[in-house]
Amino acid sequence: MRELYVEDIKTSIKDCKNIDVFKNKVIFITGANGLIGSFIIDLFMYLNNNENYNTTIIANSRSIEKLEKRFSNYIKNKNFKYYIADINEPIKYEERVDYIINCASNTHPLQYSTDPINTIMTNIKGTDNILRFAAKIKAKKALFISSVEIYGENVNNVERFKENQMGYIDCNSLRAGYNESKRAGEALCQAYIESKGLDISIVRLPRVYGPSVKRDDTKAMSQFINKALAKEDIVLKSDGNQYFSYLYVADAVSGLLRTLIAGKKGDVYNLGNIESDIRLKDLAKKIANIAGTEVIFDIPSEKEQRGYSKATIARLDYSKAVKELNWSPSYSIDEGLKRMIEILS
Repeated sequence: MRELYVEDIKTSIKDCKNIDVFKNKVIFITGANGLIGSFIIDLFMYLNNNENYNTTIIANSRSIEKLEKRFSNYIKNKNFKYYIADINEPIKYEERVDYIINCASNTHPLQYSTDPINTIMTNIKGTDNILRFAAKIKAKKALFISSVEIYGENVNNVERFKENQMGYIDCNSLRAGYNESKRAGEALCQAYIESKGLDISIVRLPRVYGPSVKRDDTKAMSQFINKALAKEDIVLKSDGNQYFSYLYVADAVSGLLRTLIAGKKGDVYNLGNIESDIRLKDLAKKIANIAGTEVIFDIPSEKEQRGYSKATIARLDYSKAVKELNWSPSYSIDEGLKRMIEILS
């Protein structure tokens, strides 16, 4: 691993207090190849190799080829196993599992418009399959990763969304499939807690970025970064006034793992970083400045527009996580962007 990326892993470990509860445990991770799932796996394999944690990872993915390519260094490691399956099908894994982290979801805006059915079903049917599996194997705890997207449009003009504040979502739009299915996924968690006695906590993430991102990711941040790496001008397909919360992946993972350790059954926690709340045009400008390029404005295609969020202000109040989980982020947007670009380059 590159030295900077190892530093990110070490920081995430430091910020996740009591992480040693995962020693000698088995963790089942869906969406293993993704931005968050892959970082979690790298973190635990680092702990196994350097701190003798003996934490076994069960990496779930639909593609063995992609999984073997991403985790080629771990394939022969006794603490790395994989389960190749689509979580929209019943999970048939039979061996011991202590913790489940559900990272599987379509998170690319282009997928929302080109693959809307699978986007919805992964968040609902896939979540149902994961929770049925958790009940069957009597998992100690499961973590459902939700999104800032469930807040919808900020019609009440709140400065930052608290966990109990909901905005407006037009359920009869194609783009709503992701937002509404994430809301339904959260409701499913509450149903399984009540009916099956499962211990589940929910985390709502802002827009997460970092060097473990897939290179074909279509989110605005990822497109900006790809342009920067290619030393090309950044194309902004809006006025850029959208005001969002962002979080570096190392901070997101420390918060997720803290929630898995200390989160209350059925509770929801926002994660965020006040030093990383930024308007889209300012984000584009920061990335362009690092790359030595420019920001230009363009009109999005109809297909692109159908995948865009309608939210213009979506900032998260994460004070509950700070107070109840004893968690705080380490990376500002400036530091995170510089690290991401340097590692990927």
